[in-house]
Amino acid sequence: MNAPLRFEILQSPARTRGRIGRVETPNGSFETPAFMTVGTKATVKGLYPSLLRGCACEVLLANTYHLLLRPGPDVVAELGGLHAMMGWQGPILTDSGGYQAYSMADKNAVDEDGVSFKSIVDGSTIRMTPEESMRIQNALGADIIMAFDDCPPSVDPSAGPVNQTRLKLAAARDARGGEYDHAARVRASNERTVRWLERCKKAHARSEEQALFGIVQGGTDEGERAWSAERIGAIDLPGYAIGGVAVGESPADIHRVVEFTAPMLPSSKPRYLMGVGYERDILAAVLSGVDMFDCVLPTRNGRSATAFTRTGPLRLKNQAHERDREVIEPGCDCPACDPGRHGLATPDGRGFARGTIRHLFRAEEMLGPILVSLHNVRHFQRLMLDIRRALREDDWLAFARRWPVAIAGIDPALFGRLGLTELASEAPPEPADDTETTDA
Repeated sequence: MNAPLRFEILQSPARTRGRIGRVETPNGSFETPAFMTVGTKATVKGLYPSLLRGCACEVLLANTYHLLLRPGPDVVAELGGLHAMMGWQGPILTDSGGYQAYSMADKNAVDEDGVSFKSIVDGSTIRMTPEESMRIQNALGADIIMAFDDCPPSVDPSAGPVNQTRLKLAAARDARGGEYDHAARVRASNERTVRWLERCKKAHARSEEQALFGIVQGGTDEGERAWSAERIGAIDLPGYAIGGVAVGESPADIHRVVEFTAPMLPSSKPRYLMGVGYERDILAAVLSGVDMFDCVLPTRNGRSATAFTRTGPLRLKNQAHERDREVIEPGCDCPACDPGRHGLATPDGRGFARGTIRHLFRAEEMLGPILVSLHNVRHFQRLMLDIRRALREDDWLAFARRWPVAIAGIDPALFGRLGLTELASEAPPEPADDTETTDA
């Protein structure tokens, strides 16, 4: 390849802003719209790389901040880089550490030069700047690397029902005895993110091998989003991301912000919506023109016995599943529901029963989290396969009936604006949540 990344749009359907594409990197390609499975510490917890590939994963994500703490970027480089460490023959993306600056807002200090973190490992002070983020990511060796940005709270944490104590503490600290000015915080973040992106681009030492993506911020304010998208998009890069979404705002606000912002990003480059993982939010974003997604939900929820299904979440610790002989989701072809398909044959040829999985969690056996994580990983890859099919065939009614969980909770007006009027009356209410009382 002559460039670190090549993006080809294979099909742009007449209806919606969605598109089908392919991203090529030095370590392989992946189809878009794509969901990237998260391997925070250079591993997807409990899942062997070949099992991920068998679930149709094509691209993984790792976390710069956590790998800085352990084992350190120089160690990763000496071990052959992330691909060798993870045993993964395919594209990898690393974030920049900017999200951790947001998520641990009460334990860091942001200034014009960068962010001072308090290590979650030993309490020591860690300094992250745009230049340091680039140095770390260059050493890690991912195919796609993210610019270091300043992510503000999406909504005013000093007022309203914001269930994020750290953000409230940070807002009170930043007010310094006065009143917290959320609009001023968002504007300062936007301006700093542009300056930091320019520094990242200048410091990026492996630009022929690693594709640097810039990040648009702006909270839920459309004016700020437009300002950020114009300036970030004016800096020539291999790709662009929408950041600061799904960090406290409602699903309606998520959909509104993404629908507004995505079309402003360069159409010939991949568009990445960071950290968004619920089925409805992915679908709304695809219809708005987004190509890439990531989220910890599949494996994090899998480790707590919550399985995603096409009709809604299933809580496998519930008493009702104690003697349930059904697999997690009939018809699913994941290693938990259909092990024979993956060369993991069982005596009766069936998958693992819900009752068995419930027992594994109650007995604190590691196989339980592995099985549900595998199911969830495959669930999201099946979702993306069917979204691409719906885009290709323009058959959204069939998709909606196959994936009621994906269209539930989306404002019918969005479907109308995007030309999918047949879905405006198809969307069901929020899916039922399997929330019976559990004795686990």
